[in-house]
Amino acid sequence: MGTFHAFRISGSGLTAERLRMDTIANNLANANTTRTDAGGPYRRQVPVFAEMLRDRAGAPGGVRVVGVREDNSEPRLVYDPQHPDASPDGYVAMPNVHVVKEMVDLITATRAYEANVTAINSAKAMAQKALEIGR
Repeated sequence: MGTFHAFRISGSGLTAERLRMDTIANNLANANTTRTDAGGPYRRQVPVFAEMLRDRAGAPGGVRVVGVREDNSEPRLVYDPQHPDASPDGYVAMPNVHVVKEMVDLITATRAYEANVTAINSAKAMAQKALEIGR
């Protein structure tokens, strides 16, 4: 595998993890949104990735973003009869976003991003050393 293949693979990982962090930030920003345009509370978003074994030219692939889907788990019901979106029995349907889980996912995405940066830096250092051999 060539140096540029390593850059491409790690670069695709950087792109995927950045989208994952953006999605988590959006989930955290909407953790208390009880009313959306679609109706009902905000639904947690989850990015979907797929591996690319080979690209069109036959080079090693990496990862690609397939899409972002909604988490279909049930909303949390919180008793708050004073809330404007409360049902007649006083319960409010809150988003299915769990802040602690989102923070754990954010830390995991950050670590994966850092690992890809380290891999790119290592490949770059190896390429520089290989160029120095030719002097």
